[in-house]
Amino acid sequence: MISFVNSMTINWLESTVIEIEVDINAWLPVFTIVWLPDQWVQESKERLRSALKSSSTKLPTSRITVNLAPANIKKSGPSFDLAIAIWILLNEWWITNESFIKDSIFIGELSLDGKLRQVTGVLPIVIWAKEKWFKRIFLPEGNCLEASIIPWIEIIKIKILKDLINILNLEKELDIQEKFDFKKLNDFWKKDNLWELENKYDFKYVLWQEHAKRALEIAAAGWHNIIMEWPPGSWKTMLAKAFSTILPDLSLDEAIEISKIYSISWLLSQKKPIITKRPFRTIHHTASSVSIIWWWRNAKPWEISLAHKWILFLDEILEFQKNVLEVLRQPLEDWYINVTRVNANYNYPAQFSLIWSMNPCPCWYLTDIDKDCKCTFNQVKNYRSRLSWPLVDRIDMFIEVPKVKTEKFKVSEDYSWRETSKNIKTKVEKAKSIQLKRFKEDKITSNSEMQTKDINKYCLLDKESNDILKQAVVSMNLSARSYYRILKLSRTIADLEWNKDISSKHILESLSFRKKNDD
Repeated sequence: MISFVNSMTINWLESTVIEIEVDINAWLPVFTIVWLPDQWVQESKERLRSALKSSSTKLPTSRITVNLAPANIKKSGPSFDLAIAIWILLNEWWITNESFIKDSIFIGELSLDGKLRQVTGVLPIVIWAKEKWFKRIFLPEGNCLEASIIPWIEIIKIKILKDLINILNLEKELDIQEKFDFKKLNDFWKKDNLWELENKYDFKYVLWQEHAKRALEIAAAGWHNIIMEWPPGSWKTMLAKAFSTILPDLSLDEAIEISKIYSISWLLSQKKPIITKRPFRTIHHTASSVSIIWWWRNAKPWEISLAHKWILFLDEILEFQKNVLEVLRQPLEDWYINVTRVNANYNYPAQFSLIWSMNPCPCWYLTDIDKDCKCTFNQVKNYRSRLSWPLVDRIDMFIEVPKVKTEKFKVSEDYSWRETSKNIKTKVEKAKSIQLKRFKEDKITSNSEMQTKDINKYCLLDKESNDILKQAVVSMNLSARSYYRILKLSRTIADLEWNKDISSKHILESLSFRKKNDD
């Protein structure tokens, strides 16, 4: 008789093997699950009872004690159903090939009729199982396409419990899922909502806002944060959505990294088993800090992590509560968010490009050339005070976008001569390739990720550029953080021009995107 059956649980993105041990004694029939099971796990007793009955077998009329080891890890979710059922069934069989069981992972939720339902968090589980040299993992059919992304581990497809019983009795061959064909990534991309954005929100349709488009091009090339201030009618939503069309394509490693987050958030499916385009997450100003940072009940990833590896768009930021904005200060600096609970500590990746749009005053018309502002000085001051200077200081670029006059528009205007998102994306990807080559030994991928030692190595200035920057720091009352952010932004501007060295014109353009500290 085997001693245990392997299953797994997820603690954020970290997986842990759970050894299922079962003791069956000829006492009064009682079914007990011990060692930190949550309510979902406790309810598996009733699911098992019905599922086994539907599979032409039944629970032993004995005292059954299921132990989920190790004891110090909380077990959550229904994914242990399959492993528990297998151990109970194996108690009545003589297994000659114990290594087959010990080299396998069993994951799945049982329905009352014995079918296996899709579970969450499969992708990080499969990655971890492969790293620990497990040979195969048994999964519900609905999870197999997602799991097939990972090579060098067999994904065994199980539709109903009876199929697995027949496999272990050597009455049925393994139904091995074919590995994911990455040549089909474009097919999944076309099914993605961002495919629609590529066609509807091309930069060639954004008229007159050349300064804003240049700023977004730089932001995309170096992964920089940006605040755009404008009155109504400045095409802010159009610009933000068009920004997603010039982002460089995901690498395979990045796609898997993002997909892991979406897997445990239950946002992958058979139609979309892998994230193929960079996430574009939009947050409404009524959102709370809890909904942005984490899901309070079970610490699942939320907006700040779902935007990992590119865009988090906050429209009308001065309509947000101040405490909501302030929680973004730490992830903007460190690229992750740390959440502490009574029984656990979670580090969530949060490496995103932050785009903020804001109106200049409560009535929105302070900088409008056509309408008069009705706000008093104190109203404007109090309104803008929601955005603290320590938070603004963490932003790389600040631009003012003017309102476009409608008399400039022509319905029949020919857009063919305007620069398209495709052309801008080509320049962005060239700049990105320079950064990847530059940082291949530094374990970073973009200019915005540079630390002080990297800046001192890759952002050397000539005397003229250094003098300009020093003078600007004094006249604009800039902090040390701003100084280094200007250097990183200048490095990106130089990369877009394929310049090895940062010159004075790069520093000057970078300074044009910097906010003066009036405090």
